[in-house]
Amino acid sequence: MVTLPNGLRAIRELACGEVMHPGAGPLVEAESVYVTPSRLASRLGEPGEPLVLLDVGLGAATNAITAWQVSEARAVPGRRLEIVSFEHDLDALRLALEPDNADALGLTRTGPDAHAAASALLADGRHETPRTLWRLCLGDFREALAALPDACADVVYWDLFSPRTAPALWTVSMFKSLRRVCREGATVHTYSASTSTRSGFLLGGFAVGVGARTGDRDETTVAATRPEDLAQPLGLSWLGRVARSSVPFPNDVPAEPAARADALARVRACPQFSGLDEATG
Repeated sequence: MVTLPNGLRAIRELACGEVMHPGAGPLVEAESVYVTPSRLASRLGEPGEPLVLLDVGLGAATNAITAWQVSEARAVPGRRLEIVSFEHDLDALRLALEPDNADALGLTRTGPDAHAAASALLADGRHETPRTLWRLCLGDFREALAALPDACADVVYWDLFSPRTAPALWTVSMFKSLRRVCREGATVHTYSASTSTRSGFLLGGFAVGVGARTGDRDETTVAATRPEDLAQPLGLSWLGRVARSSVPFPNDVPAEPAARADALARVRACPQFSGLDEATG
């Protein structure tokens, strides 16, 4: 556990040195980057089949438990929430569940018992109530993603370690695999606003937009299967940034000029940029 400049507590991964939710702190970032932009409460209030949330990068479970609390606190019945959390190392969750750390990371024992839910996930790999099913998928994420059926997810929280630490998980190939499991109307939410992340999502088959500011991040990123589901889609000014960037694409796009030119042409051809001019883009 470390103390952030704003006095809040967070978890640092010793092996790579990265801090989980380093800007505004775990609880604020879970709400502002993931739960609120995904319109979770309103989507759960709609009639229909269960809403499936892929929580990619369980970590200390702050994102998942914030979503779990939204589902459990609903005043009226609606869609059931099914959370699938992906992780290969549960040490962060074990640390978060310790009594001295639980409140700071959203696993408080007050209100709906988030601590009991996360403890059950750690012990049994699942926790279930009439409103929420929470399952753990432990192991290599690439293998787990490949095993998922087509069009099975409604919301994705993409909260993995950064491309510097986990480059294989931020590639065009990975985003194509993710697009395969997303239903029409699905949205993906991540803290990264890098040019390479956004171009990767575009090349993977998503429409991409600007997400909310949080902490020390001026922007985050929202991807969607439909451009109309983006509040602030990327426009022509962002295309200019790609052309000027020293790292315009994920690392599975070859660095040769011809490959970069082809990737840039495919990004420019994405449907969300058609019909834009300098005034609207």
